[in-house]
Amino acid sequence: MSRILIVEDEESFSDPLSYLLGKEGFEVSVVDNGLDAITEFDRSGADLVLLDLQLPGLSGTEVCRQLRQRSSVPVIMLTAKDAEIDKVVGLELGADDYVTKPYSSRELVARIRAVLRRQGEPEELISNTIQAGPVRMDIERHVVSVEGEQVALPLKEFELLEMLLRNSGRVLTRGQLIDRVWGSDYVGDTKTLDVHVKRLRGKVEPDPSSPRYLITVRGLGYKYEP
Repeated sequence: MSRILIVEDEESFSDPLSYLLGKEGFEVSVVDNGLDAITEFDRSGADLVLLDLQLPGLSGTEVCRQLRQRSSVPVIMLTAKDAEIDKVVGLELGADDYVTKPYSSRELVARIRAVLRRQGEPEELISNTIQAGPVRMDIERHVVSVEGEQVALPLKEFELLEMLLRNSGRVLTRGQLIDRVWGSDYVGDTKTLDVHVKRLRGKVEPDPSSPRYLITVRGLGYKYEP
């Protein structure tokens, strides 16, 4: 049974959400502030975190940042705001998806199941290690090094980089990348992909403003050039 941690300060959202997810077969834990979220995660863990962006005290963005320092646990952001800047901030911090209130219960459950399914899918590996240019990936150990120095990647960044490295020199369309990394049932926009590529460039490229390896192919998608 998958365990979901709900971090939401409004009972009008957290109570029905907890009830819904319980009926769907999930084990649910609810906290109403950021500090308790970190404490609960450290104590009991979670298979997925539903995280409200607007929290009293420790903000949702800071909670996401601290979770990312601890784990690659999937995070879905919940917020009443629909501004593009909020989506970008959440995704840049490593959130896996973003849902705006009021949301459809059916859609939210579908997104949760999609994220958990991708998290648990066995990888069909050609090799346990990939070396392309300055980047080396150890798939089994979930370790990435650039020029011999280890870098930390959240799950989605890791999966995206793996997809690009396995297809070095080949252009992958935006649709191909989204389908493989986020799943064919992903219902968000392609900004998610752009944000993750930007974050990867910050960790892989000597000069992220002038990429040598993670190349944009206008009108098509991206490629990794070793």
